[in-house]
Amino acid sequence: MRRIFLSMLLLCVSALCAAEQAALHPKLEPLRPYLNQHWQGDLSQPGADAKVIDRSLWSRALNGQAIKTVHSINDGQYGGESFIFWDENQQSLAYYYFTTAGFYTHGTMTFDAQVGEIIAQEKMQNNQNGITEVKSFSRIMPDGTLDVKSNYLQNGSWVEGHRATYKPVAQQQIIFK
Repeated sequence: MRRIFLSMLLLCVSALCAAEQAALHPKLEPLRPYLNQHWQGDLSQPGADAKVIDRSLWSRALNGQAIKTVHSINDGQYGGESFIFWDENQQSLAYYYFTTAGFYTHGTMTFDAQVGEIIAQEKMQNNQNGITEVKSFSRIMPDGTLDVKSNYLQNGSWVEGHRATYKPVAQQQIIFK
């Protein structure tokens, strides 16, 4: 009987620990469907000879107070890491994105629950192409793919940015050089 009691106690403690690990700040909950999934997108330009493959992973960070995203293009040719968190002062989701190209961005996000879309607006620092702002739209589609599109404020004018469809893939290493 004692062995059964100890087994049940360990099972309950394990369940509580798992629930604790899965906790996420309530304002980050709309982003939960993006978590713990490896994504891969083909960013190649039509007609280009070279493939441009972006691999990413979103994960829970800082005891659920943040979400960390990591991505790498062509196994480290370019990449970046973000932390998304609830900013109490701004009363908004906020994030910082640091890149291997030596620039970083910071911005805010909203989640449009009606269409299930993340809308991010960010300011850029030190971009060599004259881009000072980016607005992006990300949405998990009914088929499970992730559709991402963006617009850039480049040299004072808004221009169409990149667009990609990311597919869920098996676990893979995100590589930086």
